Amino acid sequence: MSHQPLAGKRIFITHADVFMGPTLCKVLTEQGATVIADTHSLLDKDEPAALIEAAGDIDILIASLAIPAPTSLAIEASDQEWAHTFAHLVDPLPRLCRAVLPQMIERQAGKILVVGSASALRGIKRASTYSAARGAQLAYAQSLALEVAKEGVQVNAIAQNFVDNPTYFPQEVQQMPAFQERLKREVPLGRLVTMEEDSTFIAYLCSDAANCFVGQVFPVCGGWVNR
Repeated sequence: MSHQPLAGKRIFITHADVFMGPTLCKVLTEQGATVIADTHSLLDKDEPAALIEAAGDIDILIASLAIPAPTSLAIEASDQEWAHTFAHLVDPLPRLCRAVLPQMIERQAGKILVVGSASALRGIKRASTYSAARGAQLAYAQSLALEVAKEGVQVNAIAQNFVDNPTYFPQEVQQMPAFQERLKREVPLGRLVTMEEDSTFIAYLCSDAANCFVGQVFPVCGGWVNR
């Protein structure tokens, strides 16, 4: 692989100022990509289409959507919590894809990568609303992938947890003894995956070397102890 495997690629990243956004933009730029770092909330239903149109040609869409995860017990989770979470994490995804896919299909080339969460892959207490939204992201990506693969477009997702980032694992949480014990108990790696490690893997999935993957969900978790 060349030193700049993403040279000539135009990559649109959502919520680029939070979650994995800043580090991801840095790593992709270092690998040669032209990064369109968008920071809009995407809550307005017409916003995704307008932003994609303004961006012009897009080779890769990275749908990285994030909000602090609600931690209500399932029996206490309100309709408002559910609607708020899905409005931020799920509703923008099909709007973004509908906006960007026509140009990718016309070129018979393109990639869409959903930066999701491993909370969708196993049960987590006090995370029913959040896990449901993250699960919807992965299900949508897998189904969409089967529809557009024949058009030269690869859609994949990563499902991450125990990855260092300020949205879900801020420093004040990481420094808590209880969290450090949790890492030892639940993560064989014994530490968080770094933002650079995660972003470098995402960069690989954006490269032509990963054109063979379609509809895959890649866990990035530092390993899990089965419970």
